[in-house]
Amino acid sequence: MSLPALLTQHIARRPQRIALLQHVAEQGSITRAAKAAGISYKAAWDAIDELNNLAAQPLVERSTGGRGGGGARLSAEGERVLRLYQRLQALQTQLLEAAEETSDLDLLGRLMLRTSARNQLQGRITALRREGRHDRISLALGGGLEIEALITPDSTEGLELSLGATVVALLKAGWVRLLAPDEQPDVSSNCLTASVEEVLATEENMCEVRLALGNGQTLCAFAEADWLTQAKVTSGSVLRAQFHPSYVLLGVPV
Repeated sequence: MSLPALLTQHIARRPQRIALLQHVAEQGSITRAAKAAGISYKAAWDAIDELNNLAAQPLVERSTGGRGGGGARLSAEGERVLRLYQRLQALQTQLLEAAEETSDLDLLGRLMLRTSARNQLQGRITALRREGRHDRISLALGGGLEIEALITPDSTEGLELSLGATVVALLKAGWVRLLAPDEQPDVSSNCLTASVEEVLATEENMCEVRLALGNGQTLCAFAEADWLTQAKVTSGSVLRAQFHPSYVLLGVPV
């Protein structure tokens, strides 16, 4: 089975993140892999979460002990991706040698766009319908999870969206709202149930909350520290994450 096109393109465009898989395989620990890669523990987990979200199956498996302890190893799929990365490295060397001018590489760099959206979830279009000035796009994320996006008809046409197409849903962490256990979700918004993996302090009275979805993908959100304390949120807590379909941006392979 071939790798999804979105993950394959990510490998080509973000090699430093894929190289982290090599360190995981060698070190057997996220902490040691991050040190070997010269990045922070948080940056390492961000990279792994993004890769796992884009892959059909998780690439890194965690051992007993939690994120702060225990170990980590590549899954069979992760080992396959690593082999692909190593082959792409060889091809990249050939391409760089074949570039006629430095401007050729500058042009390619401009065409390969990164995004500031923290959450990147791969999904498949299951429904597409016109609603006034917008198109409502239904996405299956896998594991029975579904979300919707609202985009303009021009965007639908420009992205050449169709039923069955694979896309990446982009969502900023600040657009995700966590609901208290007794709070009712907004019926017009997407609402996903997830378990808390980790709570990280980011700035005064604000925390980043890492959430594990039931399909193996992850979601990041921000919440006030006081709210988390009042709601008694800790690692393992089950919460609902809510975000409006208009906040969901869509991306496709080029």
